[in-house]
Amino acid sequence: MTQVVVLDYGSGNVRSAVRALESAGAHVTLTSGRDAALEAEGLVIPGVGAFNAVMEALERVEGHDIVRTRHQQNKPTLGICVGQQILFQSGTEHGITTSGVALWPGTVTHLNAPVVPHMGWNTVTPAPGSAMFAGVENEHFYFVHSYAAHTPVPGALNTTSTHGEQFIAAVEDGPTWATQFHPEKSGDAGLTLLTNWLKHVRSKEKQ
Repeated sequence: MTQVVVLDYGSGNVRSAVRALESAGAHVTLTSGRDAALEAEGLVIPGVGAFNAVMEALERVEGHDIVRTRHQQNKPTLGICVGQQILFQSGTEHGITTSGVALWPGTVTHLNAPVVPHMGWNTVTPAPGSAMFAGVENEHFYFVHSYAAHTPVPGALNTTSTHGEQFIAAVEDGPTWATQFHPEKSGDAGLTLLTNWLKHVRSKEKQ
């Protein structure tokens, strides 16, 4: 059974992420421990709330360094919602710009849309060759957010969605994957996506 750590740094949606990953077939540990997070076959970074608050909490458990180290070591990580946003260079909310993990270039900014937050089910346009969306290319996923990244990650598979404007809905960058939506709240489509991620984790273990 694939060993997965959900990083417990104070984010609000950890329990639903744990349950969804267990349903997908993972053995899940919820912990803030650095060694466990570094050594896990797969690591999940959930995220709910403001960009700057998530970064402050993540840095308290050295999560920013854990993510960078795992990427360098080709160990799979999955960021969810603000867990995707913080992987970019920075985020700007209410006129305040906060540095992110800076794995990818680009700034997370407010969605330019008639109705914000973007809350509810929406389709995505997967990147050609996406392993993340295998079998769920035309499904709906559940979004809850007012901010998003708009700059495609160079050299990665960038999946987009549209709410007022086009934004980055998911990224597959080697070992590091991320989604702006919540797979753990996206029903059968989300469960399939998490199953695809676990396949990705196991493929890295064999390399």
